Amino acid sequence: MDDLKPVTDTPAAKPVRTLPDAQTVTTVHHWTDRLFSFRVTRPQSLRFRSGEFVMIGLLDEKGKPLLRAYSIASPSWDEELEFYSIKVPDGPLTSKLQHIEPGDEIILRPKPVGTLVLDALLPGKRIWFLATGTGIAPFASLMRDPETYEKYEQVVMMHTCRTVAELEYGRQLVEGLQDDPLIGEMVAGKLLYYPTTTREDSLRMGRITDNLTSGKVFADLGIPPMDKQHDRAMVCGSLAFNIDVKAVLESFGLREGANSEPLEYVVEKAFVGDGI
Repeated sequence: MDDLKPVTDTPAAKPVRTLPDAQTVTTVHHWTDRLFSFRVTRPQSLRFRSGEFVMIGLLDEKGKPLLRAYSIASPSWDEELEFYSIKVPDGPLTSKLQHIEPGDEIILRPKPVGTLVLDALLPGKRIWFLATGTGIAPFASLMRDPETYEKYEQVVMMHTCRTVAELEYGRQLVEGLQDDPLIGEMVAGKLLYYPTTTREDSLRMGRITDNLTSGKVFADLGIPPMDKQHDRAMVCGSLAFNIDVKAVLESFGLREGANSEPLEYVVEKAFVGDGI
């Protein structure tokens, strides 16, 4: 006779709540109490152009996806995806997102879109990347893409933040490009970095619009003022910043383009603002 085993009640397994389109966080870096960057695994099927954005997020308290548009800061050839974000204490998404750690999962919808792509501009000699705060993210992608340096003789990265500490992400990225085995030689002599602050004293100060209209940036970098024939521009910042910069660019004769109609400058309208 078989041994009889006592019958015990097996507790029902709790349902595991899984994220849709989940990707795993690999690294997190907190730059200031307001800014952080992180990297996640890349879906095998994801193809994107440097400068595009995707929707990422987490589940809310009701288990529904809470998503926001985030520019991909890594170049199109990278095996992982990098993002650069502001922290908003009471923001619906970033109040949670800022606490992620390696091994955690986030939602990533693999449908990249955006206007800050090289194909949305007519050929030119010099390209200007104009950003405030975390608006540098799409340009972090484009500055690491060999195609940028193949298409343009000069690349100007203008980045403005309130304090020096808030410029650190961009500074380290730009300085690291010189030793990059893929594009280090291409960057040398082509990439001009122009960081400024608005609230803390630093080597260079002032808003991007002021430094353009006054001609200070042209004098400092030893390059001629913008013109429609040679210069192209990309803009990424708050809504107010985008509007102000558009007016400045158009005063130089540049016209706003799009994927469907390449012209002299483009603006990213889906930038994630302070309310995330």
